[in-house]
Amino acid sequence: MATVIGVVLASGCAPAKEPKAAAEASSTTPSAKKATEAGPLTTTQLKDLAFKDGEVPQANEPLAVQEPPLEGSERSFPPISVPACQPLIDIPNGDGSFAHVFQIFNWKKNIMGGSSTLASYEGDEARQRFAELKQALAVCRSYEGEGYVGPFKATVKTETPPQVGEEALAFRQIIPVEPNQPANNEQFIVVRTANTIATFSELSVGADLSFPSELIIRQVQRLQDAQEP
Repeated sequence: MATVIGVVLASGCAPAKEPKAAAEASSTTPSAKKATEAGPLTTTQLKDLAFKDGEVPQANEPLAVQEPPLEGSERSFPPISVPACQPLIDIPNGDGSFAHVFQIFNWKKNIMGGSSTLASYEGDEARQRFAELKQALAVCRSYEGEGYVGPFKATVKTETPPQVGEEALAFRQIIPVEPNQPANNEQFIVVRTANTIATFSELSVGADLSFPSELIIRQVQRLQDAQEP
């Protein structure tokens, strides 16, 4: 399903960091608009900005939004073989962010599914983290690691990103599963807008499927509107 590769790729990470206590504060208004006046978007505000039932006709419902697991509650794995590739795992997962949430999309036309991660950062951290991701993509071509299903080797391929947000990157991680069988192929589109980073992933087998561009545009626009002064 949609989370299979994400689980495998989590191998090199430390357990996901629990959002800071302030991230649990409730929004002072029904929407998350003008959030930057009070600091980074909180967990509650990010949830409010995610898609709701009835807004994504391409996906089966419900469109649940998930918070990260508590620190130390997930299994940890040895570091990956190429440390320079680590940002390709950490940043799409929202590790080190002020607050982040996940959303799973069970597509009607792709049984493997997709997902999104919405993460907020303090100060200039979003820009710094995006620069780390850009640097990693410039040098990382493959790495080995260990995940829930055992050892794996991932090949990294960069792609042309969509023109959305203030900065955007796109890449694929391809992981063979069994000899003479199609490989797992997961696309990642990572977009920075002000103090947020949104990651959209699309999982497929033996194909180069992409996360729906119209949904990326709509989600990024919501994050942008929420951060306007």
